Formats: sequence, C-alpha cells, structure tokens
Amino acid sequence: MQTIVCPHCKTPFEISEALDSEYREKLVAELQEKHSEALEKQKKELEEKIAKKITTELEMKLKEQELEKSEAEKRTKTLQEQLLSYMKTNDQLKEKDRARELELQKKLSEESEKIRLKVTEEAQKENQQKLQEKEKQLQDALKEAEEMKRKLQQGSQQLQGETFELEFEALLQSQYGNDKILPVGKGIKGGDIIQEVWDRNGNFVGKILWELKNTKTWSEQWIEKLRTDKRSCKADEAILISEILPNNLKNAGYRNGVWVTERQFVVPMADMMRAKLIQIYVAKKAVEGKDTKMEILYRYLSGTEFKNRVEAIVEAFSSMQVEIEKEKRYFSNKWARDEKNIRQVIDSTYGMHGDLKGIIGGSLPQIQGLQDEPLALETGK
Repeated sequence: MQTIVCPHCKTPFEISEALDSEYREKLVAELQEKHSEALEKQKKELEEKIAKKITTELEMKLKEQELEKSEAEKRTKTLQEQLLSYMKTNDQLKEKDRARELELQKKLSEESEKIRLKVTEEAQKENQQKLQEKEKQLQDALKEAEEMKRKLQQGSQQLQGETFELEFEALLQSQYGNDKILPVGKGIKGGDIIQEVWDRNGNFVGKILWELKNTKTWSEQWIEKLRTDKRSCKADEAILISEILPNNLKNAGYRNGVWVTERQFVVPMADMMRAKLIQIYVAKKAVEGKDTKMEILYRYLSGTEFKNRVEAIVEAFSSMQVEIEKEKRYFSNKWARDEKNIRQVIDSTYGMHGDLKGIIGGSLPQIQGLQDEPLALETGK
C-alpha cells in the first residue's frame, strides 16, 4: 500500500500498488499524447514558416528577375532607337550630299546660261544701236558717194583712182574714229587700205583689207590677187570696190572668198564687216570666260582640297559604321549572357522547388509560375 496526501485538504489516502501502476501508465500516456500533439503542432508551424519564407524569397527573386528583364528590355529598346536614329542621320547626310551636288551643278549651269544670255543681249543691243545710228549716216554716205562718183569721173582714171582712195581713207577715218586706217604704199603687195577695227572699249577685234578699182572692165584675176594679199597681211575680211561688177552680181555680194561691192555701198559694207568682227570677238571672249570657270571647277574637283574633304566624310561614316557594328556585337553577346543567366536562375528555382516538395511533401503550397508541366516555360502557357 502507498499513502498519498491530497494537496487540497491534506487528507492521507492509501492506494494499492496495482492502482498506482495503472494511474502512472495512464498519466504517462496522456503526457505522451500531449507531447505528440505539441510536437505535431510545432512541426506544422515550422513547415508553414519554412514554406512561407521560401515562397517570399522566391517571389522576391522572381520580382527582381522581372525588374532586371524589364530594364534589359528598356535598354535594348533604347539602343535600337539609337541605332535607328544613327541610320536615319546617315541617310539624311547622304541625301544632303546628293542635294548639294545637284544644286551645285544646277547653279553652274544657270550661271553659264546667264553669262551667255547677257553677252548675247549686250552684243545685240550694241549692234542694234549701231545700226540705228548708221541708218541716217547711210543716206548721207550715199549722197556723198554720189558726189564722190561725180567728182571721180573728172580727169584721168589714175587721178580719179588716187582721189577716190584719199577720199575713201578720209571717209573711213571720219566714220570710225576708233579704227586705224593704214594706206598701203604704191608697189607694195597687200591691197590699197588696211583698216584695223577697234571696239569702243579699246580692244583690237580684227582687220579689213580694202582694194579699190577704177576701170571699165571686170577682171577675175582681181579676186585671186586680193585673196593672196588677204593671207599675206593676215586680214580677217577682204573687200573689193569696183564700179564694174561680174554679170551674175548686182550691187554687192560674196565671190570666191572676197566681198565685192559698188562704191555707193561702201559704208554699209564696212558697218556690216565691223559688226561681224565685233560679234565674233565678243563670242570668243564669252567662250573664254566659260572655259575659265569650267577649268576652275575641274581643278577644284581634281585637286587636293576636294579630295581631303571627301576623304574626311568617308572616314567619319566609316567610324560611325565601325562603332555601330561594335555596339551590335556587344549587345548581342550581352543579350545572350543575360538569357543564359535567366535560364540558369529559372532552372535552379525549379530544382529548389522540387527539392522542397520532396522534403515537405504535398503540404508545400503551389507557387504561381512553378507548375509541374515541363512544357509550361517553353510554350509560355
């Protein structure tokens, strides 16, 4: 027997050993059951804490990865926009170069046309004014020629010829004050009078050779002799003045390289020859100016300065192209590395999730995005 004192009333009780042993077993069983429940509860709490912690860490890592991916996409988009901007700038520069080249060619063509038109207009105005001024002089000259003809008919043919030659020299000198009238001496080959034509600006424009004949019959040998004299004195034009003309020629005309005219048409013929020589001189000067500008342009285009400018432009474009290629290669490699790292993180996350699921079991909560289907990531579903 065993005595047990009540903790409340302090009354002693005697308990048999069998009852004591049963009571102890029951108490131990209750304690073990409570302990097992406590352990099970702690285990569940621990598992929940671990699962929650893992879930939180996984969510944070996924958010960080999403953020990094978003930043990478933004950087990629920015670089693509910069690349497109570089390409657009490159195209614009090429287009500007083509436009400048076309504009330069257009301006050169316009300037050449302006110069040609200006020279032609000035020559036409000068000739028109000269013709108008000589219109009245022509009538006076015709009257003077008639009077001269009347006077020349007096006396011997030689005296009449010498008189007409002197009067003709005086006529040319009075009509064309800027020209030099040079008589050819007797017995000297080269016609009768050489007229050096000078324009109002003091430019020598050409030479006219005059031959005067005062006979009653026409000779074709005069033409051949005057042509020879023309070459000898290097004259631009040769004019034969005669009262007797060939049968097929009336008043004046061009015959075998020599001009033939009657005395009354001397002044109009001289005006025509002078206008012709001046126009040829102006045309030559206009062509010389055009050739000079074309030569300057050719020298510039074939010179070192133009070459250096083109080389500088080409080098700048080449450098831009090299930099663009470097950036393309760099970002291609970077994107490949980032994709590899993201793939490694995803694979590691799947592996860790599988390990935890194997340890904890079905109580591990399902995480969105970590499905068990192996094709979920590849198909994007």
